[in-house]
Amino acid sequence: MSDDRHYVTTVDGQFGKLTLVATDRGLRALIWPDDSSYRVPMPSELIAEDDHPILAIGRLQVEEYLAGDRIEFDIKFDLRGTEFQQEVWLSLASIPLGQTATYGEQASRIGRPKAVRAVGGAIGRNPISIILPCHRVIGASGDLTGFAGGIETKRSMLVFERAVSRSLLNCR
Repeated sequence: MSDDRHYVTTVDGQFGKLTLVATDRGLRALIWPDDSSYRVPMPSELIAEDDHPILAIGRLQVEEYLAGDRIEFDIKFDLRGTEFQQEVWLSLASIPLGQTATYGEQASRIGRPKAVRAVGGAIGRNPISIILPCHRVIGASGDLTGFAGGIETKRSMLVFERAVSRSLLNCR
């Protein structure tokens, strides 16, 4: 069945070489250079396919984001996780570019204000970093916490996004 095939392409940018993985149903993962297979388990066979329709859209949108020309993503997903994880992952898209939210705010956003640790655990397994922007989630104290691309990459991404956000506000 073609839905079980995983296709792969890469995007080079200021935050490193990113690997996009898709099935025929949607984008499955965005993987960082030193990513853990625990965070996003993948099949052993990945088919290099730059022209796969979902990967082509994903690559274009990530390149536009990295150029500061895209603030939201519009792509189909093939998320694999529990219902709770998927709810948490999709809620990340509501954090605007240039802003951050705490784990507690994300827990409240999905109507589970006491599930802060569970929300943090789900965010740590977010398979589609950047597009579902887990890097915008910070600790209650304002500290930057774990991120698949590394804390320095998270810091750089937030600085980049604040600059893009300010630039967009100045254009209006």
